[in-house]
Amino acid sequence: MLDSLGPLSVRPLHAPKLIPWLTRFARSGTPQETERISRALSALNARVYEDLIPLLKDIGLSGELRSHGALSVYESEEGYARDSAEWECKRSRGVMVQEISGEEARRLEPSLGRIVCRAVLMPQWSHMNDPKRLVHGIRESLLRNGISLRQGDVTRIEPGPDCVSLIFDGGHRISTEHAVVAAGAWSGVLARRLGEKALLESERGYNATLPNSGVVVHRQLIFAERKFVATPMSCGLRIGGAAEFGGLNARANFRRSRALVELARRYLPDLETEGGTYWAGHRPATPDSLPVIGASPRHPRVFYAFGHGHLGLTQAATTGRLIADLIMRKLPPIDLSPYDIGRFN
Repeated sequence: MLDSLGPLSVRPLHAPKLIPWLTRFARSGTPQETERISRALSALNARVYEDLIPLLKDIGLSGELRSHGALSVYESEEGYARDSAEWECKRSRGVMVQEISGEEARRLEPSLGRIVCRAVLMPQWSHMNDPKRLVHGIRESLLRNGISLRQGDVTRIEPGPDCVSLIFDGGHRISTEHAVVAAGAWSGVLARRLGEKALLESERGYNATLPNSGVVVHRQLIFAERKFVATPMSCGLRIGGAAEFGGLNARANFRRSRALVELARRYLPDLETEGGTYWAGHRPATPDSLPVIGASPRHPRVFYAFGHGHLGLTQAATTGRLIADLIMRKLPPIDLSPYDIGRFN
């Protein structure tokens, strides 16, 4: 964890602040908790296509979803054996997995090198051509439908009996019937200002996008033992991963992006790395890997939708559907109690 370029890194100055989060994280690792958490994640993920595909159709971006599956690859038999319990858990939750040899993996993905000795194919997996296009598509759809957008820093949320007021930096105020706190890794700050306890940390991830990678990749490749991925996108091959706990204000260490690219060459020997662009982003991580979805226990006009960790895009459409149901006082299609913010008290 002290290796600044390793798959999991904790910045020393931030480590003391992590103690409450890590304490709850440790409690979440028991067999009983793992079973409960996997059930709750499965309930959300089982609805992904049911909610995402109609959204993509509505905004004219159905072609952005690439449903070619994913391939998790291993460079050692030991690494493959260590993950056996994880694959059995996925199977038990309805995930289709198919174990194949290294040679079979290279027939599917000829750019893979000889280092790959085992692989697992997940045919249900999909990914977006470019998440940025999805964000822009949603924004344009909202504007076409008469929604007004205001960008700024919300410094306070003031719930009242008849409305909720949002106070922006500079004093501007917006009053609305309901408010949804969906500010990613910054949501914990807003929740705490409302008097709620939210165990939320920034788990920063890094990536590099190579527009001229020199290799052909047909589906997402997951390098299981090294904990990073390579995803073919319309803007290039995106290589990303890693987990860094350093808080919201620490400067990004883009040596981590470059290290991931160099590591990818172990698996993709012909990879060209020139001309890449580097990026870092704050994943909103809860200690039990479950998002916070539901109404505030203290303020019934405020709703929470954050903490999705690595599954933000995956669970976004479903989370939006669930929050809409709650605001419209409809019965949600799944039990929302596992995602209640009150679990952190």
